[in-house]
Amino acid sequence: MRALTWHGKNDVRVDTVPDPQIVNPRDAVIEVTATAICGSDLHLYDAVIPGLQRGDILGHEFMGKVVETGSASTLTKGQRVVVPFTISCGNCFFCKASLYSACDNSNPAETQEASELLYGHSVSGLFGYSHMTGGYPGGQAQYVRVPFSDVGPIVIPDGVSDEKVLFLSDILPTGWMAAENCDIGPGDTVAVWGAGPVGLFAAQSARLMGAAQVIVIDHFPHRLQLAREMGAKVIDYRQTHVLEALMEMTGGLGPDAVIDAVGMESHGFSPDNLLDSAKQKIGIGADRAHALRMALIAVRKGGRVSIPGVYGGMADKFPLGALMEKGLQIRTGQTHVQRYTRQLLDLIMEDQIDTTFMISHRLSLEQAPEGYRNFRDNQNEWTKVVLKP
Repeated sequence: MRALTWHGKNDVRVDTVPDPQIVNPRDAVIEVTATAICGSDLHLYDAVIPGLQRGDILGHEFMGKVVETGSASTLTKGQRVVVPFTISCGNCFFCKASLYSACDNSNPAETQEASELLYGHSVSGLFGYSHMTGGYPGGQAQYVRVPFSDVGPIVIPDGVSDEKVLFLSDILPTGWMAAENCDIGPGDTVAVWGAGPVGLFAAQSARLMGAAQVIVIDHFPHRLQLAREMGAKVIDYRQTHVLEALMEMTGGLGPDAVIDAVGMESHGFSPDNLLDSAKQKIGIGADRAHALRMALIAVRKGGRVSIPGVYGGMADKFPLGALMEKGLQIRTGQTHVQRYTRQLLDLIMEDQIDTTFMISHRLSLEQAPEGYRNFRDNQNEWTKVVLKP
């Protein structure tokens, strides 16, 4: 089959690789009909996530048609399914508590040591996301093996287009969980750092959950326009002093809740971010946490902080004093996708959630390297790329 493979920093290629096979009775093989490039894929493209090996198949947002099943799979051939990016067994302590991204059994023992060293505990398996998360081949391919297919995939009704449901695989549940982690109440103001796909879905979710005011912070004009069109207020951080603007928009209190949808590769011209960037380039640095630092300073006393943005290591200059003295609550983590897919599918079917507004480009699998390059370098125009294998 053809698949997108990683060969080093900013070097991805479409290669011919062996077809996936059933290796466990709970497996299924999916023929991929749509897959997407995620913002967190750019962390792999930029080689800031450790544990990748040359030839690894990328991609964790995908859906398709079931073409083969193991004897214990609950799927049947011909069904259309969306596959969560988190691989979860369904039986461990964490899965039974609906903490699917913390699954104890989906990350093979031989790949757990690195994640335990970095994070204290091993993380769950993830599709197409390094050997710290299991080394599972990803979905930017013609076919993919889906472990624990009796737990993860959600069957899609006939007549619903791929593009309406594809993002159930990751960014829609991620944005929804980010908003849910804010404990939004009537009259609340929620500020979202980052108008990328996750940030936009977090803003849309916050409005659905009843936020009175949603403010999105970014600098790309088109992405900010998408935020305006969904009813959010916007701040262009290159033209406006963000903290002053937020204080003015909240009567001097600060937002009730903040969402960092940027993560480890934050941009900006502040001294702290420039120092982070310099450290990263010479290999001694930590994550670029400028957006998170701003969010912690901006949120009101007693406020809530939600962090769906991906972080991979350590953060310098973390404002621990502000966290403690302001009495803040922080909630974060990889998304427990399977917890949300049924509810979100219903909202899509009821036209309460629009999932297609951010798609800017539709490419063939062979054009995937072009898609990665432009999604990284032309973020104003390339808001979301969908690949059609």
